[in-house]
Amino acid sequence: MTVASHFIDGRWRAEGPQGESLNPATGEVLGQYHQGSAALADEAAGVARRVFFETPWQVSPRQRAQALFEAADRLEARLDELTDLIVAENGKLRAEARGEMLGSISEMRYYGGLARTVLGRSFEAQPGAFSVMHREAAGVAAIIVPWNAPVTLLVRSLGPALAAGCTCVIKPAPQAALIHRTVMECLAECPSLPAGAVNSVNESGAEVGRALVASRDVDVISFTGSSATGRKIMEGAAPTLKRVGLELGGKAPAVVFDDADLDRAVGELTRGAVVMAGQICVAATRFLVHDAILPEFERRIVESFRSVKVGPGNDPESRMGALIDKDAEARILRLIEQAGDEGELLLRGGQPGGDLAAGAFVTPSLFRIEDTSSALVQEELFGPLVSVERFADEGEAVAKANGTAYGLAASVHTTDLERAMRVSRAIRSGTVWLNCHGRLFAEGETGGYGQSGLGRLHGVEGLDDFLETKHIYMEQGTV
Repeated sequence: MTVASHFIDGRWRAEGPQGESLNPATGEVLGQYHQGSAALADEAAGVARRVFFETPWQVSPRQRAQALFEAADRLEARLDELTDLIVAENGKLRAEARGEMLGSISEMRYYGGLARTVLGRSFEAQPGAFSVMHREAAGVAAIIVPWNAPVTLLVRSLGPALAAGCTCVIKPAPQAALIHRTVMECLAECPSLPAGAVNSVNESGAEVGRALVASRDVDVISFTGSSATGRKIMEGAAPTLKRVGLELGGKAPAVVFDDADLDRAVGELTRGAVVMAGQICVAATRFLVHDAILPEFERRIVESFRSVKVGPGNDPESRMGALIDKDAEARILRLIEQAGDEGELLLRGGQPGGDLAAGAFVTPSLFRIEDTSSALVQEELFGPLVSVERFADEGEAVAKANGTAYGLAASVHTTDLERAMRVSRAIRSGTVWLNCHGRLFAEGETGGYGQSGLGRLHGVEGLDDFLETKHIYMEQGTV
């Protein structure tokens, strides 16, 4: 049975007590992982700092590009193996797992290309006074990765960090320990990546994460996860004033106007709500619908949600996979009861039972609610439970879309191009999709307003969290 170890200074370290990795679709044990400690985290951060200052890595863009291309090639060589492992350990559909892998490989190559184009600028402020604005690596980056997309959400921080010239320490999620072990094996095989440039320390709680946040050897924290944890990271990073990049929770509204193509909208929003069993921060979680089409929309969306076949990710008939574990299943079942108390359940989800009883499965739910101050509307639910809320006009639609503390993603559904642009610009969200939902790719920046985070990942701006700008000034005189 596979055991996931730590990876420090180019060597595997089998230290610490062992935890179990489970298949959320069956409850079976897939393997074990060694749990780390603050001491291991401090050691890994020290190694990363030594490599940053004592090797040419930070000033070798061609080497960094080559290392990223090598990593992409090795991930691609193990594409099927990693896809199967994501299905088994993460519970998502095979199509979702394969899409995650292909997106991660693409992103590695994207940042491999950018590694050789980290450009500054120069100017002459006055005659004979020459300024160079030089972009250079920020130092050691600690990357804290969640379980819901364990490869993509690692690569979208690791790729720009390495492209910028940083060295790294990774804290993976324990629910995806075996997936992460396999990714680290790919990185360990890259001849252009110096030993100690990328290190990884497992854990099952918060000890390793707290140590990395507090460490004076760490210059940048890149975290994806809940807003509550993001606030704790900011507090923990304050004494050392390190840079913090956060992609946090979301409560993505989908605004459906009375002229929307309902067939298209219902299809997009069904997929956007149940993707990864709703366990993704950009999932469509609030359907804001114009009064004139509310009854027809509800009829169609209930029918569409009811048709979603829940099952194991390796079953080609499944349209939604498992939740991450039994605790998540119990939490969603409690929230469904709360939705029935505070609103009107249009479709009550539940445990499918039978052959799926041992797994963490809950069928999708829809509820209509008027009280937008409810925690069901205001808080991230992270599961296949979606609210339906009415609006009468554009102003009310925008006000409701902006009516939570989050601003990560949204979508607008209308055939009126001018309205689509007007409303998308008025919604305070890092991403707004028009007549679709959930399109993510390496070239397009993502990030949030409000409590959805700080900074941007993906795209050219994804490098910014890992770069410093140095002003070099010289009075050279004139001829």
